[in-house]
Amino acid sequence: QVQLVESGGGLVQAGGSRRLSCAASGRTFSTYAMGWFRQASGKEREFVAAIRWSGSRTTYADSVKGRFTISRDNARNTVWLQMNSLRPEDTAIYYCAAASTLSGVYVAQGEYDSWGQGTQVTVSS
Repeated sequence: QVQLVESGGGLVQAGGSRRLSCAASGRTFSTYAMGWFRQASGKEREFVAAIRWSGSRTTYADSVKGRFTISRDNARNTVWLQMNSLRPEDTAIYYCAAASTLSGVYVAQGEYDSWGQGTQVTVSS
């Protein structure tokens, strides 16, 4: 497993932007598939975005497509989630996840074996 630490959460007005970061430990980060998930209060955790080990392929939930961008820098062991045009319904705890034995793009939570502690994003209307 790999250790993940998210940062960048906070309060933002609707229409604003925020960039989340996820720092990963481990020398083989460059081989991991990575993803972002979120959980709103009273709801189940849901998929947001995922990126292949090389960064060459990404996939997004329909609810964030065109507004959010996932990216990674394997030299810095970091993955980011750039969130633009934020809406109140984007309010949630955002989690970074790693699939340390896989290299593609995955939307199912069960494919991921390491999770960060989460960072709260609150979008005010």
